[in-house]
Amino acid sequence: MPEGPWFYCLKHHTVEPRDGCAERHRLGPFATRTEAEHALERVAERNERADAEDRAWERGEQR
Repeated sequence: MPEGPWFYCLKHHTVEPRDGCAERHRLGPFATRTEAEHALERVAERNERADAEDRAWERGEQR
């Protein structure tokens, strides 16, 4: 089994090693295959957090 780094391919919805699709189609690098498998979950969590911060900013609730 190849070693990392690992990437999540947005084109094929798969985890792949360094020698995968073009960088424009990938998220990463990730240290482990497991981290790459959960890339979309991390993106969703970060987007939710950023959206909540934006809403708070718009309401004048700066932290």
